[in-house]
Amino acid sequence: MDPIFAGTTTGRAALAGYLKTTLDAVGEGVRARGGPIPAGEPDALARAWAAGFGALLPETGAGPDHALTEIVTRLAEGAADPADPACAAHLHCPPLAVAVAADTAVSALNPSLDSWDQAPAASALEDRLVAALAGLTGYDAGTAGGAVTTGGTESNLMGLLLARDRIVRAITGAEVSRTGIPAELTGKLRILCSSVAHFSVARSAGLLGLGEDAVLPVAVDEADRMRPDALCVELMRVRERGEVPLAVVATAGTTDLGAIDPLGAIAELTYAHRVWFHVDAAYGGGALFSDRLAPLLAGIGRSDSVGLDLHKLGWQPVAAGVFLSRDRAGFRTLDRTVAYLNPADDEAAGYRSRLGLSLRTTRRADAAKIAVTLRAFGRRGLGALVDRCHDLARYAAAEIGADPGLELRAEPTLSTVVFRFLPPAGTDPDQANARLRRALLASGTAVVGRTTMPDRSGRPATYLKLTLLNPTTTQADIDKLLLDIRAEAELSR
Repeated sequence: MDPIFAGTTTGRAALAGYLKTTLDAVGEGVRARGGPIPAGEPDALARAWAAGFGALLPETGAGPDHALTEIVTRLAEGAADPADPACAAHLHCPPLAVAVAADTAVSALNPSLDSWDQAPAASALEDRLVAALAGLTGYDAGTAGGAVTTGGTESNLMGLLLARDRIVRAITGAEVSRTGIPAELTGKLRILCSSVAHFSVARSAGLLGLGEDAVLPVAVDEADRMRPDALCVELMRVRERGEVPLAVVATAGTTDLGAIDPLGAIAELTYAHRVWFHVDAAYGGGALFSDRLAPLLAGIGRSDSVGLDLHKLGWQPVAAGVFLSRDRAGFRTLDRTVAYLNPADDEAAGYRSRLGLSLRTTRRADAAKIAVTLRAFGRRGLGALVDRCHDLARYAAAEIGADPGLELRAEPTLSTVVFRFLPPAGTDPDQANARLRRALLASGTAVVGRTTMPDRSGRPATYLKLTLLNPTTTQADIDKLLLDIRAEAELSR
């Protein structure tokens, strides 16, 4: 079988046919699934899919249409569908059709952002996108820098990398990326974040050679927001011990309650202590589109760096993270001149690469789908979608709060609702809620999240969670989802 490449005239015609085959297979798989997730136990489902996928490396190929139909049908049949109103467990959004269409063009054209001559227009487009989102964040678009990332984990690593190198350079003059952490600072650099910050902050510290123990948790208030008074105390304690505060990481949208730390007050403290201020806004950054919710992020523009995820409250196909730094000069730690990618004379002649703005070399032009979405909807259009998800969360919380068989953990800040089923006396509530969630999954009825948080007495407890990222969900859909949860709870009594 001769290869047909997507970018050619023949390839474009073939791609049109393959896309029809693909969409037909998606439709067939969705019909076969019939709900938000396939019903059945994991091991049995895996065995069925293994048989359905067929041999993945046969001696003789099955042909494009057959392979697409066979594998894509199984993929759709076995998907957790974020477009289904009953699929509400994670920060996993239904992607906008226009963004998927743009993503298809990127796949066909296959630009790579590690050098200008592999992605001329895509390089310029990402530069424009970074400027637009920097302006939305409150940075000066003329001096800010950034790049599209795989998500909040990569963005947090980027922020802490730039923070580490700037602080060490300021204290010792050393370039960590070349010489490593100087002996006089080894074991002394500290990162402060709230006690409910994302786990990737600690993991990033480990990857950067600081050790996960370098991350110090700061106490939070009753709404899971970092307490500025506690941060002030911790910063002073770090200094008193002869350690060096490297960065403060604030969270704008915790994964459970969607809590947003008081960014303005934290900025004041980081300025006073001359500490890098990074904001993990992977979830809450989408609130910047909303006139209603944007004030919750007041002060974000005073940070040194920020991470946004538009595959959450931005309705993009994964991956669509964005890392931004207030000062583009901070990226110097990533600068590399590579003869086959960005020789100095090419750069001087205007053939500028974006190699020094990312941890990755080969890098897909994910900026395109984001740019198409921003252009198509505008800030107000996207803000309306954010507000709709917020309204759904408030409605669900009110319904849960009115049900004596359910317990609401807290009023929603963004679009997550944390609650639990109250079983009969004598039944372990943690086991009951864990079983309830698994029963909903096994029956294919609903995908509900799970987390552990302190209950009203302060004891760690198992809670359920609705993460509502589908703005087309209706109140009737919420009613049905809660009805299904109650029904399954009754069966488990």
